[in-house]
Amino acid sequence: MTRRERIPLVTTAPRRRTVLAVALAVTAAAAGCSVPEPRRTAPTADPAPGKPIATAGERRALLMQFSAHPDDDLYFMNPDTQRLLDSGVPLVSVYVTAGEHTGRNRIAGMPDTPPDRAAYSAARHQGLRQAYAEALGLPRFTPWRREVLTLPGGLRAEADTLTRGARRVELVFLNLPMHTTRRYMALPALWHDRALELRTHLSAGSPVTRSDTYDYDRLVGALADLLRRYRPTVVHTLDPDPDVQHGDEATRRRDSEQPGYADHGDHTAVACFTWAALGRWVTDAVRDGGPVPAFTTRAFRGYYNRHWPKNLPPEVLAEKAARLVPYGGDPSWQCGNPSGCGDYGVGGDRPLTNRKGWVRSTHHRWPGARPAVTEDADGRLTAYGVLGLRAVRWRESAPGAGTGTRPPGGTRGASAPAGAGWGEPEDLGGGPLAPALGSAVLDDGRVLLFAVRFAALDGHGGPNRREVVLLEQRSPGGPFLAWRGLGNPERSDDRGRRIGAPVAVTAPDGRVHLFVRNAGKGVSTRVRAASDGSWGPWRALPGDAEVQDGLAVSLDAAGRVHVYAAGRDSVRHWVDGADRSDRLPLSGSTVATVGGELFHRPPASAGLLGPAGDAGLDGYGEVVAARSPALGTVLLGTDLRGRLQVRAGGRLHTRTAVDTAVAAALHLGGRGTTVVGLGPDGHPWSWRP
Repeated sequence: MTRRERIPLVTTAPRRRTVLAVALAVTAAAAGCSVPEPRRTAPTADPAPGKPIATAGERRALLMQFSAHPDDDLYFMNPDTQRLLDSGVPLVSVYVTAGEHTGRNRIAGMPDTPPDRAAYSAARHQGLRQAYAEALGLPRFTPWRREVLTLPGGLRAEADTLTRGARRVELVFLNLPMHTTRRYMALPALWHDRALELRTHLSAGSPVTRSDTYDYDRLVGALADLLRRYRPTVVHTLDPDPDVQHGDEATRRRDSEQPGYADHGDHTAVACFTWAALGRWVTDAVRDGGPVPAFTTRAFRGYYNRHWPKNLPPEVLAEKAARLVPYGGDPSWQCGNPSGCGDYGVGGDRPLTNRKGWVRSTHHRWPGARPAVTEDADGRLTAYGVLGLRAVRWRESAPGAGTGTRPPGGTRGASAPAGAGWGEPEDLGGGPLAPALGSAVLDDGRVLLFAVRFAALDGHGGPNRREVVLLEQRSPGGPFLAWRGLGNPERSDDRGRRIGAPVAVTAPDGRVHLFVRNAGKGVSTRVRAASDGSWGPWRALPGDAEVQDGLAVSLDAAGRVHVYAAGRDSVRHWVDGADRSDRLPLSGSTVATVGGELFHRPPASAGLLGPAGDAGLDGYGEVVAARSPALGTVLLGTDLRGRLQVRAGGRLHTRTAVDTAVAAALHLGGRGTTVVGLGPDGHPWSWRP
């Protein structure tokens, strides 16, 4: 039980310890002695439905995030993390590497000193304590409680805790190295190499005073144990499947990107380790007779931010950059840490003036991770989403019962009972799934759900595979058929990992059109026949322009299918599969569409633009659009403070409740406009503006 960079990856031959271990195991077996337990395999896909899921009364809202380096969370996961902290959700932030890099912590004008990896790691940890103290509204040099966490196998980690009333932040440092003595990147090597072991760094001044040894299984086991200990309801990770990104070698090395992909190799490896640990957590919980842990996931793009138009407006950017100022610190500060008061190269205005521009965007790996909402014949709403890496269904107990059932302040670490509103989740299986579900409703009212499944996620040379999967309802409002694989538009596993979140629409002729972003950063589609439900082959939409994930699809009055995507130089547009992208604007973020019309935000802008100009929904992030005969176009988005807002019937409505939605959907039905949000405790709520 738990108690309180640049060099390409090189595959190594099995070490002598591996050969000796095999020989000793054979000898021990011949002598009748016990032998070491074989290495664990990664969890396999488990699509069978019907497993119990942890109820709302068994869980309390908690955010847990996993980063490769100190500052990954500040650069790539904010402002999402800050919004949850502001709503009172406790945070546990795990850092896998020590962040020691070259051991040099200096800026222009400082005297040149010998590298000191222990001191540089300690200075970065101090910077994190400064940043999160200010995030809690406390002075940056507020003292933290620092102690040792003992993990399985006697492994040790440092845990630093700071509280302000009921609010709490805990920082956990595992301190694995960024590089080995052979100078290739350590974490990517650990993911691939069966024989490799890594020795942890000692950070100066840490309560952890002895190094430990990690191999692949120990790291997955340690992360899974942390998940079991803290039982988060929201998990933030880095991007396990970054974009293919070709470019010249000098630029790649200067920008610390791994060969061929738009991110740092440590980010990818730690994300893969984290998703493997999430799968193990769920698998072990079910194996031991417990319920599926109820948590949502959100993965964040990393160095991807450098390659695309920026999407944060000035107000949100200033807030995000302000969190990096105390992290970067300054050599003149008197913080009480002899090793340094932050990561000096990140201090001051340097995140804003850095040509890479990482801080200027926040991109989700799988956009559109919101509930899919339908209305039953009796007027009750049904919501579908991903919880515990599995598809689930929630139902209202009565028409309108879900509206207003959450108590004020319900996410401040307190459990929010389902009450008489939304029932507990029903497991539909399919896991392990990426967080975004696509959906379509057939003419007879049956629901189709689409997802990306982690069909295999096995390090140490094992397969790493994604597939698009389908769950088809047997009868309207009723049970579902078995999960069905729809394959992947890409031929190889490596390229297949790069596909995006599925989106779908049912055309007036009864055909269902499914779309995903492909590895070439174009759009691929499959079509379901109306006559017999058979699926045609994958094919790519025409055009060679690259687009971001977050596709938007709608039907116009003539029944034509429109697909929009934010491109590198302009929004791309297809109508019934034909390219119609001439003279479209540039968008900084994902786009929305309804009735074939486009809604987008220009780069680094808060203003939302529609076909008539200003759409009256200033903010940032994803936007949802729908249309009804009574209200016309209805828009759902997030304002500059992170609050949900709806533009309907010429009026703007802003949700002022304390709780923050992890994701929210818009439904126009018999009761008018309803927003269905999924709270940080993993339970849905409704709002009728």
